[in-house]
Amino acid sequence: MFQKDDLVVYGRTGVCRVEDITQPDFCRSKPGELDKLYYVLSPLYQDGTIYAPIENCKVPIRPILTAEEADDLVDAIPASRAQAYYGGSTQNLRDHYQTLLQTSDCRDLLELVISIYCKKTHVEETKRKFGAVDEHFMKQAEQLLGGELAAALDVPVSEMLDRIAAKLRTRKSVPAQELA
Repeated sequence: MFQKDDLVVYGRTGVCRVEDITQPDFCRSKPGELDKLYYVLSPLYQDGTIYAPIENCKVPIRPILTAEEADDLVDAIPASRAQAYYGGSTQNLRDHYQTLLQTSDCRDLLELVISIYCKKTHVEETKRKFGAVDEHFMKQAEQLLGGELAAALDVPVSEMLDRIAAKLRTRKSVPAQELA
């Protein structure tokens, strides 16, 4: 169970602070809900308040990485073997990206960012247009990954994204392959 003021990753919302653990008013009037506790979450990088049942199995919630884990993950970027993914159809591509996003795991998010970065580099080198699906998922993955790493290292998200981009530029190129 998380404690008040803990930083957690809540599904695809990203990093949230546990503001309280309580039984909200809306539960008191529902039969069978009288003893249910909720986390009151405040997203760090967007507005709003989230009431997440403590016994929630539908949306993953986990602690953010430690500073050491975050540093290790960023430092591993140049040695990463991730490569561009070409799914054949837009739907296959979307499904592949969606699967990696849904895990809420930083390693999967990093793999996704690196994969799409490789694809973008290849597309730009061949003077072609970067796809809207790739762009959309790259932004989502960067926001989730950058947000968690920034929170773990206590730096602004923009600084974290710059650091990731710098590491990506030092990375050795892995040939792009079309995967089925």
